[in-house]
Amino acid sequence: MKTLAARLRFPQPSWRWAALPFLLVVWCLAASRVPSYVLPQPWDVAAEGLRWIRSGELGRQVMASLLREFGGFGAAVVAAALIGVSAGLWRPFREFAQPLLGLFMAIPPIAWAPLSLIFFGLGYLSIAVVIFIASAFPMALTIQEGVLSINSGEVRAARILGAKRLQLLAHVYLPASLPFLTAALRIGFAQAWRALVAAEMIGASQGIGWMVAMGGQLGNSAQVLLGIALIGLTAWLMESLVFRRIERHYEGWRGQ
Repeated sequence: MKTLAARLRFPQPSWRWAALPFLLVVWCLAASRVPSYVLPQPWDVAAEGLRWIRSGELGRQVMASLLREFGGFGAAVVAAALIGVSAGLWRPFREFAQPLLGLFMAIPPIAWAPLSLIFFGLGYLSIAVVIFIASAFPMALTIQEGVLSINSGEVRAARILGAKRLQLLAHVYLPASLPFLTAALRIGFAQAWRALVAAEMIGASQGIGWMVAMGGQLGNSAQVLLGIALIGLTAWLMESLVFRRIERHYEGWRGQ
């Protein structure tokens, strides 16, 4: 009887599907109480999006932002891995790097944007530098904590079996720290994406952040909301299609 009941048991419903409709209902209700130039309805924003798509400008703006994001973020991943692993394995370097990591993490990344613009001028490099600063140091700290959390008994056992330094890195430290590396990528991408949008609003001639800034200057609230929707949609797609899948893959590793 218990087996039959278990087979007939229905899965508990998930309320995730209701979040977006709820947000749209609240948006429509709020927009109905104010002028459309202040807060347009969702269909007005959709019409603005179609206008940008037909002109071919929307794809160019999104691509410009993504190229800056992955350029600065990719360089930050390499630097964070080198700093985090070195700090986790070598105590003198960790003591040296800890105050610097804390200092750079305490400064809002957007504070570096004016200085970066002065040094590198308007363009790709100045924004990529801001993205690098925003994401490299949180990722380095997360990777460092992952390396420090590795069971020392496993390292001793590998050394007893004759493992060299490179073999320890490849077969002990890397597999054991993969969940922390995934968490670092997730944190770093979120920080990099926020920094990108803020930097584009200050010093760019294209990109999603530029769309939002220009819409605000022109009083085009539909364009502003279109840019905000693109920012949220891109972040949600990366979270759902990339980082959650990777984290799910290594969930068992965390428990072990």
